[in-house]
Order: sequence, then C-alpha cells, then structure tokens
Amino acid sequence: MKTYLSILSLVVLSVVSQPVAASSKQVGTIRRDTLLGVPCRVYLPYQYAERSSMEEAVFPVLYLQHGMFGSEDDWTEQGHLLRWMEMLLKAGQVKEMVVIMPDNFLGSIPSDERTLLMNAPNVTPKGESIDTSKGSAHWRKLTREQEQTYEMSGYWEEHFREFMKAAENRYSINTAPGQRAIAGLSMGGFHTMHVAHYLYGQFAYVGLFSPVIIPRRGDEQVSPEMDSQYRTTGFDYQLEFGSPAYDNWMEEMRRMTSMPPMLWMAIGRDDFLYAQLQDFRMWLDQNNFEYTYYESRGEHTWDNWENYLCRFLKKIFWDDKF
Repeated sequence: MKTYLSILSLVVLSVVSQPVAASSKQVGTIRRDTLLGVPCRVYLPYQYAERSSMEEAVFPVLYLQHGMFGSEDDWTEQGHLLRWMEMLLKAGQVKEMVVIMPDNFLGSIPSDERTLLMNAPNVTPKGESIDTSKGSAHWRKLTREQEQTYEMSGYWEEHFREFMKAAENRYSINTAPGQRAIAGLSMGGFHTMHVAHYLYGQFAYVGLFSPVIIPRRGDEQVSPEMDSQYRTTGFDYQLEFGSPAYDNWMEEMRRMTSMPPMLWMAIGRDDFLYAQLQDFRMWLDQNNFEYTYYESRGEHTWDNWENYLCRFLKKIFWDDKF
C-alpha cells in the first residue's frame, strides 16, 4: 500500500502542477475478449459505445503487454489501468484511446501446440508434479523452461500483424500507423521492441518499461560469455536466432532512424536489467536513434511500471508522428 500511494502521489502532484479545466468525463470500461485465440482485456473509453457507430469517430489504440509469467489481467489488476485512465482523462492529460492488453505469452505459442499444452497433464516432461493453482509460477501447466522457450520463439512477433487485423475488425480503432502505440514491461518490453522493428513504420509510439533486450539462441538462454561478447562489440554481435523477427533486428532498428517512432524507455536504478538497457542506449546513440529515457529509483516492480505507464500515456497521440 505504501508503494502504491507513493506512485499515486507522484501522479497527483503532476496533475496539480499543470492546471487544466475541470472535466465531467466518466470512466471507461474493461471487457474480456479473445482475438485469434489469444485472451485479452480491452479498455474502451466512456464515449466508445455512442461514438463507435460514427464513421469518423475511431479511436487511437495502445497495445499494452505484460511481463514473463504474467497474463492479460496484469495491467488491470496489478497495474490499475482503469484508475489511472480515469484520473488522467479527468485532468485532460491523456487522449481517449482503446487499450488492448493481450496474453502475449499464450500468443507466443502456435495455436495447435497451445491446445495440446493446455490440455496436458499437470506434470513436467520428467514426470514431476506441477502446481497449477492461479498465481503459481506454473499455473498455465507449463514448466518455467517451457514458458521461457516460447516467450522468445518469435512466433508472437511474426504473427502480430494478424493480431492487429483481428483487433481492427472488431473494434472502432484507427488503422493509421500514426494512431497506433505499443508498450510493455520486462518480457512485454522485449516483445514490444521486436514487434516495432519487425513491423517497421506501423507504430508511432513505442514504450519499453524495464525491458528485456537480448533474444535467446534457439532453446538456450544467451550465456554470460555470449552476453559479454555481445555487449563489448557495441550490440553488433550478430546472432542467428532462427526467427525472422530477431535475425536482422539491428539492421531493422537502423532502418527505423529514417522514420523513427517516439521511443520512450524507463527503468529503475536497482533493476537487474539496468546494465543491459544502458548498453542498448549506447548502441542507439552510436546509431543516431532518438529516444526519451526516464530513470527512477527501485527495482523490477509494479510501483515503477505504474509510474512509467502514466508518463507514457501522457506522451502519446498528441502529435501526428507519421
């Protein structure tokens, strides 16, 4: 409670320091949905129902992703998205938008394998019992190693365009790249960055909150030795990852400099991913890639991610980036 209140006070102070006209806007709603077999939570603005039938009244969209071992519920239940949207909208500090929060982990598993895995017995490949109670590390009936493998398979990034099309067919959202944003925390930040360069030019705003940067090679984690060599060469140590979403990622990032999105990154000084993000920043600087960087106190925690989300929301959809 103490950490949550500290973030609340930060946002309130920000609102108070920037006087705006009082607003009577009411809060939006959160609904459950499934797009291409991927569970989602979807935030819809208060005026959505009245305006969605009007051809000109489409909303910008933010695709917001959770971290490893999380789910589509994380940003609403732990990140309190509805509360922040209500507060910032009433202060006139954010644009009305649709926010789609997919289960980017289940989206990383091919649909046929997903069905088999979710219907499998609650045991590891070695026959060991798995705790599948909600909130446990293995509640999806997968071992930690299985989940890590799928998270960095590249499948989600390769099929994200299809996921967006499904969202655009169901909701009244703007399909122009300038009206699209994507963001995520930790492993969701990893997915966000790699979707952004793989689908070059499709997102005007990209938010990385305490992000993982380096992909894995196949089914193996990047070793400390490989990580060291990777970093000492200025992020130019080219690895073959076996996915088109990862294999040419540095070249694709360089290409983005010709029409860069608003890239916004944040991390806590005590976060275990801090050094990796500083190396990534150095690489971005070497390649003349413009970005905004915010650093806070603390570790890899929700009080930081709520802070980052509020700051990012206040930056997007005010300018015509593309």
